[in-house]
Amino acid sequence: MAASYLALLTELVIAPQTVALDKAIHWIIQLEQSHATLQQKVNQQTEEIEQQGRHLTQLLAESQRIHQQMVQMEKMAILGQMLSGISHEINNPINFIYGNLPYVDEHVRDVLSLLQAYQESGADQHPHIQSVLEEIDLEFTLEDLPRIVNSMKLGADRIRELVLTLRNFYRLDEREMQVSDLHTGIENTLLLLQHRYKPTISIVKEFGDLPAIECHINQLNQVFMNLLSNAIDALLEQASNQQPQIVIITQQLNSNQIAVSISDNGPGIPLEVQQRLFEPFFTTKPMGVGTGLGLSISHQIITETHHGRIFCCSAPGGGTTFMVELPIYQPVEGTQSHPMPSVINSVKSGF
Repeated sequence: MAASYLALLTELVIAPQTVALDKAIHWIIQLEQSHATLQQKVNQQTEEIEQQGRHLTQLLAESQRIHQQMVQMEKMAILGQMLSGISHEINNPINFIYGNLPYVDEHVRDVLSLLQAYQESGADQHPHIQSVLEEIDLEFTLEDLPRIVNSMKLGADRIRELVLTLRNFYRLDEREMQVSDLHTGIENTLLLLQHRYKPTISIVKEFGDLPAIECHINQLNQVFMNLLSNAIDALLEQASNQQPQIVIITQQLNSNQIAVSISDNGPGIPLEVQQRLFEPFFTTKPMGVGTGLGLSISHQIITETHHGRIFCCSAPGGGTTFMVELPIYQPVEGTQSHPMPSVINSVKSGF
C-alpha cells in the first residue's frame, strides 16, 4: 500500500517538477548558446569595425601624405616658374654688363697707358694741368680705377653664378630621373645658404670619389637644403664657446650605394624628439617659423622616390648627424631593392 502511495506521489508531484527542471536546464543551455552566438557576432562585428577604423586611418594618412606631396609639388612648381622668370630677367642685363667688361678693362688700360706716357713726356708740367691733376688726385685714380673694374668683374661673375645656381637648383623640367653629380647639388645648396652661415659657421667638406647617380637632382637638392638649414638653425640658436661647424662627408659604400652625412656640433636632439622627426607636421620650432614638413618630405623623397634610407644619430650635447644612403642605379620597375647596411658608425664625426 505504501509503495502505491509513493508511486502516486512521484507521478503527481516529483515527475512534473523533474520535467520542469529539465525544461529549465534546456532553456538555460539554449540561452547560453544564444548568448555565445550573439557574443561571437558582436566580437566579429567589433573586429570588422576596428578593421574599418584602421583602414580609414590608413586612408586618412595616405590622403594627408598625397595632399602634402601635391602642395609641395605645387610650391616647387610655382617657385621654379618664379626663379626661371627672375633668372631670365637678371641674366639678360648681366650678360650685357659681363660681355662689355673686358672692353671696359681694355679701354681703361689704354687710357692709363696714355696718361703714363703723358706724364713721362713732361707735358703735365703746365700750371693748369698741374692744378687739374691735384684736384682729381690722379695718383689715387690710377691705383683705384683697376680695382674698381676688377670688383665689377667679380660682382658680375657672382651674379652669373647665382643665376646659374638658381636655374639648376629647381630643374622642374625633369620628369625622368637623370644621372647627376651630387657634389654639384651640395655645392649649389651651400652657395644659396652662405648668407646664413657666413662668417659664423665653418663648413668642412670631406668629399669622396663619388660616381654620378641616377636621381631627381632637384629633389635631392631640396633634401640637402632641409638638412643644412636645420643644422644652421641648431648652431645659431645654441649658446656655446666652441666654433660652430658643419661637416659634410660623402663616400661610396659599394658598387651600387653611396652615402652622404651632414653633421653639426650643435646641442643635439632629445630621444623623444628623434622618434618623431619624420612625422608630417611635427616641429619643435615656434609657430610661424617651421611647418614640420621639411624632414617628412625629405624622408619621402629619399625612401619612396629614390629607394634609399635617411636616419638620424644624435645625443643631447653631442651634436647631430643625418645620414642619407642612396643607390647609384635605381631598381628596375617591378623588382625590389635590397636593404642597405647602416654605415653610421663608420662615418667620421669631424669633431
